[in-house]
Amino acid sequence: MLQAIAPVLPMKTTFSPWLRALTVCFFSALGLATATAQNEVKKAGFVRLVNAVSPGTGQLQLIVDGRNVNPDGYSLGDVTGGIGLPPGSHEIKLKREGTEDGSTKVNVVHGETTILVPFAERIPASDEKPAYWALRILRLKQKEVEKGRSATFVSVSSQPELQVELKEPNGDWTKVFVKRLATSQAPLNYPEGYAPLRTKQGDIDAIPIGSEGNYVVILYDDENSKVRAVNFKDLKYLSAD
Repeated sequence: MLQAIAPVLPMKTTFSPWLRALTVCFFSALGLATATAQNEVKKAGFVRLVNAVSPGTGQLQLIVDGRNVNPDGYSLGDVTGGIGLPPGSHEIKLKREGTEDGSTKVNVVHGETTILVPFAERIPASDEKPAYWALRILRLKQKEVEKGRSATFVSVSSQPELQVELKEPNGDWTKVFVKRLATSQAPLNYPEGYAPLRTKQGDIDAIPIGSEGNYVVILYDDENSKVRAVNFKDLKYLSAD
């Protein structure tokens, strides 16, 4: 069949002017639509979740614009990668059994990442309602490109201020004071390896050092009210939003 079809496809085939124009318009429109679609796919911003919710039961659920991003949910201390979203305003809701839902709106910007750190806050009893846990969401925004290596400490612990000590390569310990729901920065003088950390309660997870950038340390309370840490690398400075 291939041999029989080949001869009927000569290069001499001609089209009338109107058919040629229609064909050119069709493929031009198709190319434009494809390019537009590709550009729309490329235009995205990101949100990143760091789960610091210890009260409650079951997994934390992340709902974006009414859609459950991960039905399996997230465990305490989980850190996601960047979750891509179209630029614009998005409604974020977080749920965990035994706590009141938390929600916020995030204005997603192309090429930028908003880090969301949900945590639980104890709400005192009132005449209308007994004491309960409510989810709160700390938003961290990126700003200016980072040079060298640094650490940004962020606390959602119930303590008003935490003292974290960062061990230097020469063995000295540098004190970093981190206020609740705020950020503190310190230089990292390690070219590679691990930078040990500790609080008054003892050692917390060290920072694994690699290429240049900003290393984020989220401080939170575990189920036993002990301060824990989870860290990850970000390419920019962070500030509380």
